[in-house]
Amino acid sequence: MFKNREEAGQLLSEKLKFVINDRENTILLAIPRGGVVVAKEVAVALGLTLDIIAPRKIGAPFNPELALGAVSPEGQVYINNEIVSLVGVNKSYIEEEIKRQIQEAKRRMFLYRKGKPFSIIKKEVIIVDDGIATGATMIVAIRSVRAKGAKKVIVAAPVISPEAFVLLKNEADEVISLIMPSTFYAVGEFYEDFRQVTDEEVLEILSFIQSD
Repeated sequence: MFKNREEAGQLLSEKLKFVINDRENTILLAIPRGGVVVAKEVAVALGLTLDIIAPRKIGAPFNPELALGAVSPEGQVYINNEIVSLVGVNKSYIEEEIKRQIQEAKRRMFLYRKGKPFSIIKKEVIIVDDGIATGATMIVAIRSVRAKGAKKVIVAAPVISPEAFVLLKNEADEVISLIMPSTFYAVGEFYEDFRQVTDEEVLEILSFIQSD
């Protein structure tokens, strides 16, 4: 159990410092919004550049936190057919959610980055989130940065479900976590303070890191 995202990020940085080979060519990409708070602590502790990647989950109709899949702002799509089959969601719902979430992903990228140039070609990329339940959004994030030319992709989160860990091991070069509980219902259960992070907080963190 972590006190909050800040503490989780500080602890995660202690583990990550042993896997970074070239800090000059390593960049942190945080998944908004909660992942940005975690990644800030890692960036400060390890002296790394922090930026944003904004995949969006395709939530189930009765439970938006249950990811049927995910999309990237560029339109890459990952669908977990096993979960879709179990939930029994129809095709039209998924198609509409894909469109809606791509638009939200684009909105977030524009809001947070303001159209600034962005290159990760031949860089080692660490993608950070505050926790990983199904792995859907992280899979899309990994595929997105590989398509952009990343040399190496490391996934890092304070808590990861065993099921997501298995999926991500097949996508990333390394997967780093602090805890991997056998019983996993939601990321928030592993934090004492798991309040919602606002867009304003994300912008403040990015401004602080980039002006440091």
